[in-house]
Amino acid sequence: MLTEVKNPAVETAETTSKPMTMIQALRSALDVVMARDPDVVVFGQDVGYFGGVFRVTEGLQAKYGKTRCFDAPISEGGIVGVAVGMGAYGLRPVAEIQFADYFYPASDQLVSEAARLRYRSAGDFTCPITVRMPCGGGIYGGQTHSQSPEALFTHVSGLRTVLPSNPYDAKGLLISAIACNDPVIFLEPKRLYNGPFDGHHDRPVVPWSKHALGMVPEGYYTVPLESAAVFRPGNQLTVLTYGTMTWVAECAARETGIDAEIIDLRSIWPLDLDTIVASVKKTGRCVIVHEATKTSGFGAELSALVQEHCFYQLEAPIERVTGWDTPYPHAQEWAYFPGPDRVGAAFQRAMEA
Repeated sequence: MLTEVKNPAVETAETTSKPMTMIQALRSALDVVMARDPDVVVFGQDVGYFGGVFRVTEGLQAKYGKTRCFDAPISEGGIVGVAVGMGAYGLRPVAEIQFADYFYPASDQLVSEAARLRYRSAGDFTCPITVRMPCGGGIYGGQTHSQSPEALFTHVSGLRTVLPSNPYDAKGLLISAIACNDPVIFLEPKRLYNGPFDGHHDRPVVPWSKHALGMVPEGYYTVPLESAAVFRPGNQLTVLTYGTMTWVAECAARETGIDAEIIDLRSIWPLDLDTIVASVKKTGRCVIVHEATKTSGFGAELSALVQEHCFYQLEAPIERVTGWDTPYPHAQEWAYFPGPDRVGAAFQRAMEA
C-alpha cells in the first residue's frame, strides 16, 4: 500500500535512469503506483483504450485491465464526484480532466466535497484523489485550451496544487500526490510535454533526451510536496516562477547576463516559503513570473508574502510578468505569452530601480 509522503528527502528505490519526455515520466509514475497498490485506479475521458488525448495513460488499460484504467463520460462533475466517492471508500483514484479549461463544471465537487471531506468528518474520512489537468498555452490552443487556473485552486482550503517543470520532478511529484491523503490538483504544462521551452517559438524544439532533467529513474521515487527547487543559483535577483515560465526565466537570465536565482516553486500550495524568503533576503530583488492573467493571479499572493517577510531586505519594487487580463488569444498567442523579452525587461527594471 502507498502511504502519505511526509519525509522531506527524496526516496529512490531504483537508480537506473533513462531519457523520458514528461508524457513518458507521468505514465511511468502511474505504472509504478498501479503495480504497487491495487487501490490506485485511473480514469477520465478517453484515458483507457485511447490512452488519453496526450497519450499519458497509453498502455495502462491493456496492462491493468478495464476496472483499473477506464473511460468516463464527458462529464467533469461526474468524473470528480465519482473520484470523491472512491477516495472516501478507500481507493486512490487518479482522475484526468482532458484540459484544465474544462474543470469548471467540476468546481462544486472539488470545492464543496473533495476539499472539505476531511474537515467536515473530523478526520474520519479523507479524500486521497489526484486530479490531473494539462494546462497553459504555447500550442495554439486558443481561449478554451490554454488557460492557467492554478490561482483558483490555491484559494480553496483543503486542496493541494502542484505544477512541475520537467520530467524528473513530474514523476516524483505525481507519485507523492497519489500517496497523499489530501486531494491534489496536478497541473501539467502541456508546452513542456515533449521538451523544455524557453519562449522562443521560432526556434527548433529541444527534446528532453538532451537535457539532464529528462533522465528519469525507471522505478519508484518521490519528490516531496511543498518543496521548491533552486533551479538556477544566482545573487543579483530572485525569480519566483513555476512550470513553463521556469525555462523562460532561465532564458531571460542568460540573454540579459543578469545573475538571477530562479526558484521553481513546484508545489504552488502549500508553499515552500522558507526557500523563497531565504533567496529574496539574499538578493534583495524579486521578479515574479507566471503565464496566467495578472489580476488575482498567484503572483499577487507571492508578492504579498515577499512584502510581509522580506520588506527590510528589498532594494527595489517587486516586479510581476504575467499574461494579460484578457482571454487567451489564438492569433496573437506570442503577444500574450510572457516571453524572454518581457521577462528580461523586468529583470532590467529591478536592477535599475
